[in-house]
Amino acid sequence: MPRTSTVDNPGCPPLRALTFDSLGLIKVIEARGQEKSVPKVVETWGEPDSTRAIVAASIIDRLSEPIEILSPVNGNLQASIPNASQTDVCPESDAIVGLHLFRKQSIESSSRLCTFLTCTIKGRTTMRSIEIPQSQTDSIGDATEATWNACGSGDILFAKVDASECYALFGGKGVEVNIWDLHTSSKLWNAKSPVKNSLGIFSPTWFTCASFLGNEDHRKFVSGTNFHQVRLYDVSAQRRPIMSFDFRETAIKSVAGDLDGHAIYVGNGSGDLASFDIRTGKLLGSFIGKCSGSIRSIVRHPELPVIASCGLDNYLRIWDINSRQLLSPVFLKQHLHDVVFDSYYRNGKEVAPADLPQQEQAPDNISDGTDEGALPAKRKKASTMHKGNKNLKSRKISKNKDLLPQPKDFSEIPDRVAEEMVSVKRKKASKVHSGSEKVKKKIGKNSDLP
Repeated sequence: MPRTSTVDNPGCPPLRALTFDSLGLIKVIEARGQEKSVPKVVETWGEPDSTRAIVAASIIDRLSEPIEILSPVNGNLQASIPNASQTDVCPESDAIVGLHLFRKQSIESSSRLCTFLTCTIKGRTTMRSIEIPQSQTDSIGDATEATWNACGSGDILFAKVDASECYALFGGKGVEVNIWDLHTSSKLWNAKSPVKNSLGIFSPTWFTCASFLGNEDHRKFVSGTNFHQVRLYDVSAQRRPIMSFDFRETAIKSVAGDLDGHAIYVGNGSGDLASFDIRTGKLLGSFIGKCSGSIRSIVRHPELPVIASCGLDNYLRIWDINSRQLLSPVFLKQHLHDVVFDSYYRNGKEVAPADLPQQEQAPDNISDGTDEGALPAKRKKASTMHKGNKNLKSRKISKNKDLLPQPKDFSEIPDRVAEEMVSVKRKKASKVHSGSEKVKKKIGKNSDLP
């Protein structure tokens, strides 16, 4: 029998994740323990259909809010919007590859207004706002939309929106990464291809994924290429990448930034997952345990120190970002394309934003009679202790004051002081040596002299 070793999975903290696969199924995975537990599939939404594969997903982390718009709580259909590409071309040849639900506009609006952005392979980008009906029998409210083309040629493979939801990033095969202003639907910045290497070889443009760095700055982002390169761009610095490094030997399939804006997580087509310091390009470490299939999505939890990864090996894996250890794997039977976290999940239940724990503020003024009476007693004890210390110090100082300094050169001090010092030394010497016979003889001889 061959030797086998079992890998202990310590379990993960309480969390809730939603996965999207190639058969159009949405599976809800929850870990309901207080500290460490094994996540399990608690619900499955939809019917298996290979023609309705989900390749992009977005969640706005709201309880009552939900191309099909679903509620993230129970999977109920809120609205069904026709594909934007159906008006021009066949949807099979121009499928949606990027999707984002806007959080800011939905929260600020008092009505049930939902704003989302979609992008197709051919670059047709649509930003649309609709009013969610109260029931499924009601019709969808009037929609306002803005449409533009994100590329002139090539295929778009991803579309990302920054944390401020004001800028969007696009890129793909034959399409250099570019940034658009969502308010004006205009292009702000377009990258330039890297220069040829020392051998004169030029790598064609083929971006596979990208992610913004930080929550407040849209000028820095990191991207992955089909030629196993990770590139860092700074819009305010230059159009070419300011840093580029290789990771293994297969295409980069997913990148995600950490909350601090300094670390990134990179997954490739051979199942390797690692973290890098994007400031130096140094490898921080690889995650323990190799995935057996291509990694298609990496997402960082907004609060817990964990990340989730999924891919073509049919597994959802939860990792600890500090130890890079696998906390728990979940087998989900189908090829997985995307995963999102529900940040309002607390210990097995949904928590509204108003119910989240808030930090208690200490009162400014304390008017308790017991506390006020206790403070002077402590001060009296402390004062007596300091008083004794002061007495000891004054005694030592008074004794030291009697001893005058003894400089090496007596010319530096007045004559009167020098005479007093010499007399003090003679008195001490006479007391010490008065009992000795030699001193007595000297005194007797000196007394005979006139």
